[in-house]
Amino acid sequence: MPETETFLIPKHRRHVPTARQRLRKVLADWGLTDELADAVTLLANELVTNAVTHCRITHAQVRVTLTLDAPALVLEVADPDRDRLPEPHDSGPEEEGGRGLALVAALSDDWGHRKDPYTKSVWAKFSLARAEDARVPVAS
Repeated sequence: MPETETFLIPKHRRHVPTARQRLRKVLADWGLTDELADAVTLLANELVTNAVTHCRITHAQVRVTLTLDAPALVLEVADPDRDRLPEPHDSGPEEEGGRGLALVAALSDDWGHRKDPYTKSVWAKFSLARAEDARVPVAS
């Protein structure tokens, strides 16, 4: 049976660190403290930052869900601005931002977005098997 942790944060940049800390704790509680946990935390930071930055709904809340369902771990970030879907952006070398979705694509095994009845969700999927393979020592 999958394990799931869901929480809400107010749509404000000052709450992004709170989301990171909560996810880090959940991952540690599930025994995930390696590179996979680092990647999930980094991508959560990117997706939550995107949600709080780009959601045009006043006084909204951002929902963060982490689901452990072997052989995968899924991170999902939802906000109520369902008509504003994420679009990857080609950032120039001088631009300070715009690389978040490129990071999501690079560090996750799969990612995407969907419109739900009242929200849009952006998700990233991670293979637990890949994380396990990274921990197996190579025989010399």
